[in-house]
Amino acid sequence: MNNGGNYKRRRKDTFSDDEDSCSTDHEPKKKDLNGIITSLLLLEEQEKRDHDEQNEVSYEEKSISESNHKRKTRTMLEFYTNLQDYYSEIDETDRVKRKKSRALAASVVASAAVSQTENQSPNQQNKQSGSGQQRRLWVKDRSKAWWDECNRPDYPDEEFKKAFRMSKSTFELICEELNSVIAKEDTTLRNAIPVKQRVAVCIWRLATGEPLRLVSKRFGLGISTCHKLVLEVCSAIRSVLMPKYLHWPDEDSLRKIKEEFEGISGIPNAVGSMYTTHIPIIAPKISVAAYFNKRHTERNQKTSYSITVQGVVDPRGVFTDVCIGWPGSMNDDQVLEKSALFQRANGGLLKGVWIVGNSGYPLMDWVLVPYTQQHLTWTQHAFNEKIGEIQKVAKEAFGRLKGRWGCLQKRTEVKLQDLPVVLGACCVLHNICEMREEGIDPDLEFELVDDEMLPEVALKSVSSMKARDAIAHNLLHHGLAGTAFILSVAEFRQSELVTTMDMTETCPYHDAPKVLDEFSVHFDHDDPVGGRKGIVHIGFSRPGSLFLVIKQTLIKGRVGPDISQEKALSTKQIYGNWFKPIWCHSKNRGKHVKTLQQELGS
Repeated sequence: MNNGGNYKRRRKDTFSDDEDSCSTDHEPKKKDLNGIITSLLLLEEQEKRDHDEQNEVSYEEKSISESNHKRKTRTMLEFYTNLQDYYSEIDETDRVKRKKSRALAASVVASAAVSQTENQSPNQQNKQSGSGQQRRLWVKDRSKAWWDECNRPDYPDEEFKKAFRMSKSTFELICEELNSVIAKEDTTLRNAIPVKQRVAVCIWRLATGEPLRLVSKRFGLGISTCHKLVLEVCSAIRSVLMPKYLHWPDEDSLRKIKEEFEGISGIPNAVGSMYTTHIPIIAPKISVAAYFNKRHTERNQKTSYSITVQGVVDPRGVFTDVCIGWPGSMNDDQVLEKSALFQRANGGLLKGVWIVGNSGYPLMDWVLVPYTQQHLTWTQHAFNEKIGEIQKVAKEAFGRLKGRWGCLQKRTEVKLQDLPVVLGACCVLHNICEMREEGIDPDLEFELVDDEMLPEVALKSVSSMKARDAIAHNLLHHGLAGTAFILSVAEFRQSELVTTMDMTETCPYHDAPKVLDEFSVHFDHDDPVGGRKGIVHIGFSRPGSLFLVIKQTLIKGRVGPDISQEKALSTKQIYGNWFKPIWCHSKNRGKHVKTLQQELGS
């Protein structure tokens, strides 16, 4: 028992010793932990104080900045108010001066009239009292001899048309239409400019494109007056005459247009021919890059700026829709997307009809364009030739527009914001001349140079592609598509040119073999060396490439190539040793013989 009790006491003492040692070990750890926590709290408190100080500093800076801004704003407003007051005082002073000068001028005129009346005899005074007092005009005296000559009733119509691009009857019609809008009344100090002279100033300026200085001399008016008249009359033409002479056709007119275009090309449902041209301008002060015309600059080696005019014409070359004023850096397809015509087409206005454009436009449900890929088939060639007949209508109409109105051919003095009004007036006047069958002088014909850039997305409708293919197929296989080709036949004897013959023929593609058989040429002659004969049958040239179909050639007792189908031949093969006689296709007849001689020499 004693031993068991001793054991328990010893064990208890051991445990107490262990506990003392553990407590002794934990005390320094607790102290370390407390130190760390205290440090973290101090750091957090320090950071908070720093943050508060930073906020105070930023708030002070913000307050200072706001006060400075308010002070500057108040100063600017005060300056602007003072400036407005200063200008108001100047305007008031100028107004008073002008009023005094007018009063002085009126008194001078009145005193002169009184003195003149006093100096006149009683009989002269009685005459003037019956006819009214004669007034002096407060204007600079300028010569109007040229316009007075043109305005005479017996002035030759040919000379009038040469000056104003239209006959007297058309000119008088325009004056009649605009009379109620542009007519002015006489004032105390001056007589109003007559309506005819107003219209004449505008039309002569548009027709010749001459500077305002020359317009002023021709019509005996001030330069600023001429500029004002041009803008006023152009604005009146656009507001009064455009709704009457330039608008989209009604249903009856559209039916006639379809029939005429189909008669020209065989393409059904065509209601217009579309083209976009560029009008040169002076470099604008804003958005210069937008109006920069890169293609014209590269071609002319001179920096060019322009704005665009997109137009749709009927078979007579009369505009039915125009879109004017977009910058010259835009391609044709981009201008089309910005036009009101595009918006109306998306609204369903042009459903089931075609507007024909060139390769610069994309193929859409209502825009029909030629094939542009390489290696075209006969069907596609035939279609391109026929659609070219419609394209030519628009291009020739724009050529007459620029030829008739010379202001469109060179950079003008008109401001950029006023140009759409002037260009719109030119299009309306063009329509009036075309409707009244006013011919254009051949010397005024203008050749258009507008680069056609292929659009980024050339196909915007799969259904339109199928429709175009169907039209091309019908044109070819119903005998509506034809081709114009030139056949040149040359006979050589001992490397010397003896005879040449050129023939031009137009026929449908599928009738070409029959026509060629009818025009086959046989040269029967005695060869001075061997007494042999040469025979050649004319072949056919495929558009775009040089292709030959040679049936039989007898040369020096042997038969030449016998080709029963189309085959492309190189120049050396064509002008080889078996060429006596032989033919070749040439679009330029003048160079044809020279080319043959050069090949023979080589």
